[in-house]
Amino acid sequence: MKNLREFIEKCEQEGELKRIKVEVDWNLELSHIAKINEEQKGPALLFEKVKGYDMPVLTSAFTTSKRLAISLGMPFNYSMCDMAREWMKLTTKGLVKPKVVSSGPIMEVIQPEKDIDLLRDFPVPFMYPQDGGRFIGTAVFLITQDMETGWTNLGTYRMQVHDRNHTGIQIIKGKHADFHFNQYKKAKKLMPAAAVIGSDSIHFLVSSTLVSAQVDEYDIIGALRGGAVEVFKSDLTGLLLPAHAEIILEGFVDPEDLREEGPFGEYTGYYSGKKGEEWPKQVLHVQRILRRKKPVFWATTVGKPVTDTHMIQSLNRTATLWTDLENMKIPGIRSVYIPPQSAGRFWAIVSVKTMYPGHSNQVGNAVIATTTGHYGIKGVIVVDADIMADDMDRVLWALSVRYDPYRSTDIIKRGRSTPLDPALPIEARNIVSRIIMDATIPYEWIRKPDEIFLDEEVVKKVKARWKEYGFEG
Repeated sequence: MKNLREFIEKCEQEGELKRIKVEVDWNLELSHIAKINEEQKGPALLFEKVKGYDMPVLTSAFTTSKRLAISLGMPFNYSMCDMAREWMKLTTKGLVKPKVVSSGPIMEVIQPEKDIDLLRDFPVPFMYPQDGGRFIGTAVFLITQDMETGWTNLGTYRMQVHDRNHTGIQIIKGKHADFHFNQYKKAKKLMPAAAVIGSDSIHFLVSSTLVSAQVDEYDIIGALRGGAVEVFKSDLTGLLLPAHAEIILEGFVDPEDLREEGPFGEYTGYYSGKKGEEWPKQVLHVQRILRRKKPVFWATTVGKPVTDTHMIQSLNRTATLWTDLENMKIPGIRSVYIPPQSAGRFWAIVSVKTMYPGHSNQVGNAVIATTTGHYGIKGVIVVDADIMADDMDRVLWALSVRYDPYRSTDIIKRGRSTPLDPALPIEARNIVSRIIMDATIPYEWIRKPDEIFLDEEVVKKVKARWKEYGFEG
């Protein structure tokens, strides 16, 4: 897929998209329809008539694993673990550099600064009752570049409209865009930046992924797609921009222009950004808008799990954690999972075939030492190889019958947290404690408990007579 429209078309073909043809208000109504639909595991929604606008809005794009598989071009029956395993294999095999082209559909309309009015031009939803404004960037990624190496970063940061051509950017300290911002701040220069809304859907998946510094997300997208991403070099900012995007807000970030923004109903299920309680945020001064003639606006409701935000975070963090462990040469890994119910980031589960004493403990410690696991993970559960990491029924069973709290628990007092974690006091959100729960049968035990298994021959007999018993399937 080269663009968002192909994803929408494929979803519609597979019965995974519903067009909302009646007029819907951008003020709360749109987001509430989407959220209720997501809680019922409904289809992606395309709102064709948003009050006051003639631009359609896509929501709920990734709330099922099937739609994630559609985006990735993988078999529709793949589970989250299956897709993460394939992601790991593709990205460890080799990355693919982007292809620079002269132009693309994104250049159909070029809107200069004097003609920009963000809330007039775009159907930006107002999501939740206590939000501090309208957030143009929820399904968005920001493109920035390293001053010294040219490393291009695609990162997902929420963006609230301040006025007609300024939008806030919540760049959390330690994020890759923060690395770039600090370079420009030290040099006392404006930082070129571009916010992309609506592109090949895999761009948004990868832009919210935790990858190592100095690795271009474009290269990862190319590996997952099996072909180079088409980009062009902007004559305004010098950045490499996706040629097939729907909307790009292009401009500069002034290191001296920091403003309060929020609150916003975040992916944790709580509001964040209360005035006076959080750090002032960067601001994108939009000097130009590039867009298709009839673009599709993409938004995500964020909010309480499970929404497409949590599905995205679950998939890409599972994939990158698995990749990290593969690159660390940790033996015996069978499956990895970061559940969307954990807001797609706070808990990790790893299934391992233990091969030596302390192996399961090594796995737990390895998880929190990885690029993915060191940031925000507060709990790791390790299970034996007979349990898939995403089989939550069996994981809970293992915690009940293979886990001893005193023997099998390690507490780490200090680890890197996210400032959005509502479990921590607002003034102390940089550091979080962590727990490793080893729900494996200790490898060194000579006498292990005898597990119950069905007789294989009788199982074959029963399966052969299944329909005879009156069952279907």
